Amino acid sequence: MLKIWGRKNSINVMKVLWACDELGLAFDRVDLGGAFGGTQEPEYLARNPNARVPTIEDKGLVLWESNAIVRYLAVTYGNPGLLPADTQSRWIAEQWMDWQQTTLHTPATKLFWELIRTEPEDRDPEGIEAARISAGEAWTLLDEVLAKSEFLAGAEFSMADIPLGAAAFRWFAFDIERPATPNVRAWYERLCQRPPYQTHIMNPMT
Repeated sequence: MLKIWGRKNSINVMKVLWACDELGLAFDRVDLGGAFGGTQEPEYLARNPNARVPTIEDKGLVLWESNAIVRYLAVTYGNPGLLPADTQSRWIAEQWMDWQQTTLHTPATKLFWELIRTEPEDRDPEGIEAARISAGEAWTLLDEVLAKSEFLAGAEFSMADIPLGAAAFRWFAFDIERPATPNVRAWYERLCQRPPYQTHIMNPMT
């Protein structure tokens, strides 16, 4: 059985759990990281020298980095399913998964840590504002893309929607001013109708 190491309130673990649920995959999850600790233990470091979560083990393969894990699950278990059916859509999906990491991740993470994990008196207002603007620009760019298709890689939900869908829940939950992005909002509302999204993503931020 697929084994997952990582606490369920980690956004990166959430991606993996959401993917598994979409694919109907059974798994055994071990709480690790954050308040649970354990990432510096030699046994865990032997699997993941990066000392972060998630890590999976499946069929003898040990793998870490959440987007890589989602890709692995999509390719191994998701055709049809999370893996786009045609080659062009597959690479569009890969593109947006990378974009989440290279463009959206930094400002989104700054907002999360400042607004959720930091006490109000210790927050960095200038940093929050810079991150809000940067993230808003990224979501505005995505809004133009979603004006042309219901999901990121085309007409069907795919692995591309998982990293950005996890980020979208936080974006719309933050108590901040956001630019108008009606197409992103409509896509987000479509995700909200999916039971695996409700189970693994739509939970209080901690």
